[in-house]
Amino acid sequence: MKLIITEKNTTARRIAQILSGDKAKPLGKEGGSAYVFNRDGEEYRCIGLKGHILKVDFPESYQQWQGVDPRELVRAEIVKIPNNKTLLRTIQKHAREADELIVATDFDREGELIGADVVSKVREVRPDIAVRRARFSALTPAEIEHAFANLESIYYDLAQAGEARQDIDLVWGASLTRFISLASTRLGKQFLSVGRVQSPTLALIVDREKERKEFVPVAFWTVKIRCRKREGGDGEFAAIHRKERFGEKKEAEAAFARVTDTATVTSVEEKERATAPPIPFNTTGLLSAAASLGIAAAKAMSIAENLYMNGYISYPRVDNTVYPPSLDIRGLLETLSGCEELGGYCREILAFKSIRPTRGKKQTTDHPPIHPTAPAGRSDLSAQDWKVYELVFRRFLATLSPEARYSSLKVELESGGEPFVARGSRVIEEGWLRFYPYGRKKDVLLPELSEGEDVIVVDRSLDEGETQPPARYSQGRLIEKMEELGLGTKSTRHTIIESLYERGYIHGDPIVPTETGIAVTEALRKYASPISTPEMTARLEEDMDRIAEGKVERREVVEKSRDLLDGVMAMLESSREDLAAEIRNGIREDRILGDCPTCGGNLRILKARKSGKRFVGCSGYPQCTTTYPLPQSGSVMATGEVCPECGSPKVKISSGRRRAWQLCLDPSCPSKQRQKQEAQG
Repeated sequence: MKLIITEKNTTARRIAQILSGDKAKPLGKEGGSAYVFNRDGEEYRCIGLKGHILKVDFPESYQQWQGVDPRELVRAEIVKIPNNKTLLRTIQKHAREADELIVATDFDREGELIGADVVSKVREVRPDIAVRRARFSALTPAEIEHAFANLESIYYDLAQAGEARQDIDLVWGASLTRFISLASTRLGKQFLSVGRVQSPTLALIVDREKERKEFVPVAFWTVKIRCRKREGGDGEFAAIHRKERFGEKKEAEAAFARVTDTATVTSVEEKERATAPPIPFNTTGLLSAAASLGIAAAKAMSIAENLYMNGYISYPRVDNTVYPPSLDIRGLLETLSGCEELGGYCREILAFKSIRPTRGKKQTTDHPPIHPTAPAGRSDLSAQDWKVYELVFRRFLATLSPEARYSSLKVELESGGEPFVARGSRVIEEGWLRFYPYGRKKDVLLPELSEGEDVIVVDRSLDEGETQPPARYSQGRLIEKMEELGLGTKSTRHTIIESLYERGYIHGDPIVPTETGIAVTEALRKYASPISTPEMTARLEEDMDRIAEGKVERREVVEKSRDLLDGVMAMLESSREDLAAEIRNGIREDRILGDCPTCGGNLRILKARKSGKRFVGCSGYPQCTTTYPLPQSGSVMATGEVCPECGSPKVKISSGRRRAWQLCLDPSCPSKQRQKQEAQG
């Protein structure tokens, strides 16, 4: 008997179906996650796990937060304990009857570590069992058949890199989180988390917010005109003064005053330019593109993993941006042409004389870039799943398509001695834009104009504006920045951002840090600066890459990380009280929502002693008894604005990655009453 182990039940079921020709059956009591079938006269059993079967932790003696000095965790022993003892016993029971163990987990550090852990526990009961590895990048019949016909050995260096990450993240996360939480007296569900990747990522967000607050806007003025041809031209077009921005209002007013009722075309210049098609999707590219469609990074990854496990797309945790020569692109297009909604595009590309896919700068051999592997219909998937599937499908087609070509038109005009410029642009050859329309700009068309032609100025405007601060990070842009700085990996960046939301350090998208997030970052920067910068954690990421390449031992890297952490903890301990005070001040700021309209005191978020429910109360209590109810879920943040109708402060409610909404505190505000009446008809 051969025993196959996969990472999840969905994968186990699909592999069993493929290898058995859809004849696999649930196996006994483990029917929900184990399958049995015969193949070539031999029995196979396929068991799906629930991720890691073992987790790392400290011994029981280190579990009491308030009874153990956090610095002791830096050098504490790390133990591996079962996540699910029942599942582990099931695996060992079947292993006793097996002649061969086939590891069919995802091929990456985490998947290889899961496989290596399974091997270690199986060999406790079957020391002599043969072990092989099925390596695949897509759950398609061709890929799975090929993988099981060409079994390999376990990649122990890759597993060791995954184990190093587990150990390092445990030691850093537990030591720093306990220290900060104990120092600031934030325990229980309200603990403050700190981590070697999380903290420098939060610092990026905080620094951007600081830039925005310190930004000093500069006023400028623009002069614009709207024109129309004298004859046969009913389409109007806009032009802006060649200077674009005037730094002095008087200069802009003088130029505006000189504009007459007509303008003369002084030159017409038309150029063509080409835009290359996009490169294939890796994880960062997919999550960034999905974020631009309004799908949060963590949600997009969850959807992509689901699509992969159901055989619709290739493995979604990849750095690679170059299709391997082994990928049969024409054969894949033939298969995908069966997609009802998008298959016609595949047939168009198949009609090309030659297909030359684009190439990115990152080339690896573990998995191909993310691409569709099987046709799916809109009715086969949920709305969001379809959105991600279509994105992957269209991106694949775009990478196989020719460049797009634009025609850009620049028209210079003169009115009253003042120079103006009108610009137009239109697509003349769609190329890849036909298949990948995301972000495509509308054509800006100008009427046919010739040099020396007079046009009518139908309107003119003098507008005041001001320079804008740098934009906040969107989730997509933050993931790109993390990759650029070496923060985290393709498999962890979206979870790091997710944890920042969950801890109440950030809200919204574009991302805004809370006062607590700002306080934690500034305190770490002041008293333990290495943990708030990307350089140290990026070096550790490089060391883990070297483990995977077999160039350095896991123990050496883990010990190096402990030495670094020991230095950070020494910095924190020497400034414990000052650091705690700064963080507590930030937490207090997060709880102040504005001025009390009754007495002018601070309106604060409070909790009722009996019910534990939160509400807003005045700092002037008991003299002032002003209170307001609050939603019992989501983060509550001050906006600095006051409702013009009831005088109560406006607040922003944010629940994780969902779009935040604003409301005033007073439930009897006339504006809310009107909204209720409108809703009732």
